[in-house]
Formats: sequence, structure tokens, C-alpha cells
Amino acid sequence: MWQETKHGLFKQFTFINFKEAFDFITQVAAVAESQNHHPRWENEWNVVKIWLSTHDQENKITEQDRQLAASIDGLLKEGQPLDEWEQDTTETAHKRVKLYTDGGSRGNPGPSASGFVLLDEDDKIIEDKGVYLGITTNNQAEYTALKLGLEEALRRQMVVVDVFMDSLLVVNQMKGSFKVRNRDLWPIHSSIMELTRQFRQVSFTHVPRELNKLADAAVNRALDEALGITS
Repeated sequence: MWQETKHGLFKQFTFINFKEAFDFITQVAAVAESQNHHPRWENEWNVVKIWLSTHDQENKITEQDRQLAASIDGLLKEGQPLDEWEQDTTETAHKRVKLYTDGGSRGNPGPSASGFVLLDEDDKIIEDKGVYLGITTNNQAEYTALKLGLEEALRRQMVVVDVFMDSLLVVNQMKGSFKVRNRDLWPIHSSIMELTRQFRQVSFTHVPRELNKLADAAVNRALDEALGITS
């Protein structure tokens, strides 16, 4: 959804890889030229950020900006025929899902677990799983949860995955907004990036912890079971 900001009408687009992001930019450039209305944008790897405002109206948001925004959204609908995939669904193959993931370490580093929950578009649970990892850090557990969830989505032949996590660090690193400075995380980050390329689209959204209770519960179940803790 486009948002009205002090810098103009804003929207962020996330693609599978740089090539798809660059192809999108090329298409946006052609549309903007045809409408004689040119956006401000930023591109970092698979993320494209666009701001729209009207220069001769003191950079205010005008109807011209809204028309260009609608045209840009139209490019995505043309380039991502999700309706065609959804027509090919079966009882056992969900094509678009929500993936909630979480990781926790009691000690950091300490006993750790990863949890993920897959839901269909009606928020019905497809898979709810927690895995004990042994002694790791919290960030390693967060990344492992994401990897396990995407692997399960791939195993189930899913096409589009909307990921929700309460780890702002991991979300921003997956979007390319933050660099992965911890060398210990490089291998799993690289592995997850390879996984995302096997889907048509993977998006990453940060959510507060209170909206990630299912995945958090999966983490704590796995930890309690491994450590012999009973309620």
C-alpha cells in the first residue's frame, strides 16, 4: 500500500533477486516517461523504494502522483500472474502462505530453539513446529527458524511466501537494508538467500512480539521439552 509521507507518496517493493528488481525499475522508467512524471527511487539488491511528488506543486502529492502509483502497481499485476497459479491449487498444495518464525536462546548463547508456523490465506495453520538446536545464540536461532520455515514451504511446493518476524535485525538483513556483519551468520544467510530464489516471491515484514505468539510458543515448547521442564 502506498503511504503519504513528508517526502511524497511512498512504497517499498521487494523482489526475489537483483535482476527482478532491475527489470521492475526499467518498466517503471518507461511508464514514468510516458506520463512525463518522474519518481525518486532507491535500489539496493532486491529492494526498490519509490517516492512520488509533483515538483511544480512544491513537491506536494497530487492526482498525477496517484495515477503513476496506480500504473506502477499495474506493472506488478502484469508481471506476477498469481491468479494463474492459484487456479492450479490442489487440496494439499497451498500456493501462497504466511510464515511466522521465531528463535530463542536462554542465555545467549545457551540452550536454543527455533519455531515456525505456516498459515494459509485464511489463517488456518498448515504446519506448527519447534526444533531444539542445542547451544547457540539468539540470532542463530532466529535465522535457523527462517531457514526451516522456508524449507518446509518449498517442500510443500508453495509459490509465494509472506514472512513475518519480530527480529528487526534479521528482517532488515534479509531485505538488504542492513549488512550481515557477524561472520558466523554468513553461511546461513547465504543459504536462505538461495532458498528465496526458488520461490516466485518472498516478502519480509517486521511485527511486534505480541503478533508473533504462535512461533514464540513453538520455540518455548521445544525448549521446555528438551530441558525437561513441565508446566
